[in-house]
Amino acid sequence: MQIYNTLTRRKEPFTPLVAGKVSMYVCGMTVYDYCHLGHARVMVAFDVITRYLRHRDYDVTYVRNITDIDDKILKRAEENGESITALTERMIDAMHEDEARLNVLPPSHEPRATGHIGDIVAMIETLIAKGFAYPADNGDVYYRVRKFTDYGKLNNRQLDDMRSGARVDVDVHKEDPLDFVLWKAAKPGEAHWPSPWGNGRPGWHIECSAMSTCCLGDTFDIHGGGPDLTFPHHENEIAQSEAATGKTYVNTWMHAGAVRVNQEKMSKSLGNFFTIRDVLVDHDPEVVRYLLVASHYRSAINYSIDSLHEARKSLTRFYTALEGVESDSQDAQADAVGNYRERFTAVMDDDFNTPEALAVLFDLARDLNRAKSEAPEKARPLAAELKQLAGLLGLLQQAPQAFLKGTQSQTAALSETAIEEKIAQRHAAKADKDFAQADAIRDELAALGIILKDSREGTTWVVESPQ
Repeated sequence: MQIYNTLTRRKEPFTPLVAGKVSMYVCGMTVYDYCHLGHARVMVAFDVITRYLRHRDYDVTYVRNITDIDDKILKRAEENGESITALTERMIDAMHEDEARLNVLPPSHEPRATGHIGDIVAMIETLIAKGFAYPADNGDVYYRVRKFTDYGKLNNRQLDDMRSGARVDVDVHKEDPLDFVLWKAAKPGEAHWPSPWGNGRPGWHIECSAMSTCCLGDTFDIHGGGPDLTFPHHENEIAQSEAATGKTYVNTWMHAGAVRVNQEKMSKSLGNFFTIRDVLVDHDPEVVRYLLVASHYRSAINYSIDSLHEARKSLTRFYTALEGVESDSQDAQADAVGNYRERFTAVMDDDFNTPEALAVLFDLARDLNRAKSEAPEKARPLAAELKQLAGLLGLLQQAPQAFLKGTQSQTAALSETAIEEKIAQRHAAKADKDFAQADAIRDELAALGIILKDSREGTTWVVESPQ
């Protein structure tokens, strides 16, 4: 098995620290708001990785933390007029609901920052004793970045190039502008915990160093997260952890790709920011999951109405192949289904290449369709193999009739009259030069499988049938 290591910038043979076991930590959510599509990308990517590693007979311990104390949490709780606990518990419950709808399995352990304050304080004390950290006169504690000679190795950055970089805080209490906070002194009225440096709370970076090493040991196999975490968060984790323990922190670093919306970066300021639950109001969760799986986990994903429509079409092809074939796991006979499992394993062993894995499944679905009419005795084992392999991606676990009925009902939700009214509204919007509204109407209809065709004679429409 080969995995791309962000640290070395190349694929490497995967050899776990303990034969047959995998220890993996993934940075989780800061629970001040509902999870968005970027969170869904990380959730689903590492869910697929965990499922596949277990399929390959590894005993996987998957740890994904929760940051339940943070500046954003304090601010949001104050804005809402609720306690920090009330806010974070509500958001954690919502996160679990979103995960379940996307068919994301729960991690082995889900530590919370507030449950590891003692471990965090102990690690900071170790860093101070070793000269890697220092308490300031304002009650904060900072990490001495220049003391750690390997700082920047994950991102291939030189220290002096970082001085003018973004996200470097200027603080008169720091010895060096690059130093970052490990412990924050509490402001009046803020949530706090006691420490040798006074009441306060942990900085963001130290939380993950303490929780990961407490759950998995000083060195573990895989550390994952979103694309925006390599710097400074993961760089700082390496500096803290390796300075405290004197050991290599992580052997393999993995990072999921970003989510873009209509080819633009997802951002609240651009008005293209979507929470998971926003998206699932109008779209089948399996369609969303398919979209997230259809790209390689390291690649950027483009979220759009068109891409969701393509995802639904692909799932419709699979479920149409499965329709009318009753099968279970006992039907997957190697001598009856060819080399699909070997091909699937080969591409997934190559850095979890899900697009190529889906290509194998499309070949399998094609043969299943052929078998249904030409060799019915092969249909059951082929269907069983398709469901089993797709299940490693968290897909095709619905009854075919249920999914296909949902696809049909979406299109049927609009009558011909309603469709014509939508087209008239689109013409009016174009006449008013409100092209954004015109495009939105077209995209709305496309999501229902209704394709508009413009010509000199006017606009016609068709219902696109599954391929």
